[in-house]
Amino acid sequence: MALALNARLASLTSWRADWRGLRVLVLGAGTTGFSAADTLVELGADVLVVADRVADDVAGMLEAIGARRGSADDLAAFDPELAIVSPGFHPDDPLVRAVEERGVQIWGDIELAWRVRDKTGAPAEWLLVTGTNGKTTTTRLAAAMLQADGRRVAACGNIGTPVLDVVRYPAGFDVLVVELSSYQLHWMHRNAGGEITPAASVCLNVADDHLDWHGGFARYRAAKGRVYTNTRLACVYNKADATTRELVEEAEVVEGCRAIGFGLDVPGPSELGIVDGIVCDRAFLAERRTSAIELTTVAALARAGLAAAHLVADVLAASALARAIGVSPDAIRRAIAGFRVDPHRAEPIAEAGGVSWVDDSKATNPHAANASLSAHDSVVWIVGGLLKGVDIAPLIARHAARVRAVVVIGVDRAPVVEAFARHAPAVPLYEVTTPDTGGVMPEAVRLSLELARPGDVVLLAPAAASMDQFVDYADRGRQFAEAVRRLLGGTGDDDDPAAAYPRD
Repeated sequence: MALALNARLASLTSWRADWRGLRVLVLGAGTTGFSAADTLVELGADVLVVADRVADDVAGMLEAIGARRGSADDLAAFDPELAIVSPGFHPDDPLVRAVEERGVQIWGDIELAWRVRDKTGAPAEWLLVTGTNGKTTTTRLAAAMLQADGRRVAACGNIGTPVLDVVRYPAGFDVLVVELSSYQLHWMHRNAGGEITPAASVCLNVADDHLDWHGGFARYRAAKGRVYTNTRLACVYNKADATTRELVEEAEVVEGCRAIGFGLDVPGPSELGIVDGIVCDRAFLAERRTSAIELTTVAALARAGLAAAHLVADVLAASALARAIGVSPDAIRRAIAGFRVDPHRAEPIAEAGGVSWVDDSKATNPHAANASLSAHDSVVWIVGGLLKGVDIAPLIARHAARVRAVVVIGVDRAPVVEAFARHAPAVPLYEVTTPDTGGVMPEAVRLSLELARPGDVVLLAPAAASMDQFVDYADRGRQFAEAVRRLLGGTGDDDDPAAAYPRD
């Protein structure tokens, strides 16, 4: 029986395969879980959704599409033949363990989407993007470049729109730029028939993050490395991050796939980089040993708000992905000219009395906060939240000289306070201890205003996740901006497009 079921599951590699009657357990009822359930019901599967919490509107939609709801107690009676796990489920979750003990195959939503990607006809090419930081900006940049080149493109995955929703879009797409979290990558490339073969892939960087979820850096690194598996044309890596190159070297790829490096220095053959203020491609041209193609200029990046070093790196990575599938240099130039970085990513909020206020709430880990701090000389730093098992002390030691004062928020304040005591004891430090979560940011901003002096930047770069005291990083950034504007005599602004994409 098990052999027959495994053979059937291995054969399910098309929308037109026979999915009818397959008993599928869907773990999770958020955006990803619902999209999986909706897809499977449409395919004719028998679907049971199990989740700790199900929003009222989602419960109504599950009932409307014909999916059943249940609990862990229903597992034996349902006897699932397959399980689809939402990215947030920890591998050691009791329900995941129970499913594995029954010998049930577990797929992620990305694997399911790959198998049914031919719903509307010829499957789209996939470009995969991961990294500790810069994923969303790089994904959006690559999508903009493809669109400027006349391709029908969708940015999806961890960026906010489930891949399953995109592959079912009636008009179809030419290319999908898929942002992948380490959670999603953890569940990929585990089953026969589910081997994703992207045209090109990139891991932007690898630094400590989500170590509590993965159980250590080695497992987190291994998850990130899965992005390169089976890549056909180009594995793009960051020359400034040796781990990304090592992951390319270790990856099992399709024969003929090239390693393409990017960096802020002069590029060698098969690399993208910068020469005298010109962003150059020495990878995707026949004469790459003696020539280069101009893609854009550093001045043009500055006009688009992309001059910070980490954003230039994102531009190079996105350009490499786009060039790998033939996007023209002119399209890349036009895309950059019209591009703007999302809110809460080094976003200027106000300037008054010689003090600048900057919202980088998207800096949800030390690696991202490092880039943000490096851009300023004298900082009043609002830091803290959920540290996710990451040691923040090296970041504090590295930037102690530029931090003039610090305001600590979040539930994981103790490690931050202890790290400052060890590495920067002379820096004035204040903790926000109010139990009222709605009062956290107003108090942090009030303290920052008292501490700031002309020439300072008050920087919200928390180096931590937000869900301890806020809905998500966008909510944290909005509350910061509103508190700043109220305190300085302006008004808040609730019109924030990033609210549609809550991700930490």
